[in-house]
Amino acid sequence: MQEAHPNTVTFVLGGVRSGKSRFAQRIASGSGSVIFIATAKPSDPEMELRIERHCKSRPAAWQTLEVPVDLDVAISSLQGPKQLAVIDCLTVYLANVMSKAEGKESVIRDHMERLCSALKETRASIILVSNEVGSGVHAATATGRFYCDLLGELNQRVAALADNVILMVAGIPVAVKGKVPLAAHSTFEIDHEVLGAARL
Repeated sequence: MQEAHPNTVTFVLGGVRSGKSRFAQRIASGSGSVIFIATAKPSDPEMELRIERHCKSRPAAWQTLEVPVDLDVAISSLQGPKQLAVIDCLTVYLANVMSKAEGKESVIRDHMERLCSALKETRASIILVSNEVGSGVHAATATGRFYCDLLGELNQRVAALADNVILMVAGIPVAVKGKVPLAAHSTFEIDHEVLGAARL
């Protein structure tokens, strides 16, 4: 399996159950030292099960950090070009930031700015996961629309500085910018795994 190149930022995004998290893990699996940065918090039983499923899908050798809000600090603490971090995901991260900031736009944007600055300055390789919410149903509330607008903006900013931008479509990775860091035949393995999990 091909390794992620040193000092690269790879951005994987797609809809719900598009295979984006699984694909990000497959990219990282060819590297030695991997830090998995999880942004989700166990807020209810369903989320606890989802987090547990994600934990079981990751190699035991990976180090896991739970970072709901301060992603910029976590990225800045990475040691350098021999280290690879998977951040899953920006969707939950932004929701956590909005909750902590109590909806104050200036505070939220400060977090976004610090995250983008950390991504620009890091010497480690980063794989980020996010949802492409713009393709879904419009949010019914003002808060929901505000969140979608901010996530769309954050996605655009991360995509602009990323070396590779991969859009997941029904389990198949499509290179929007740069290239897909895996051989083409691996995409179909991912698709079959997702389909098999859905039948369970």
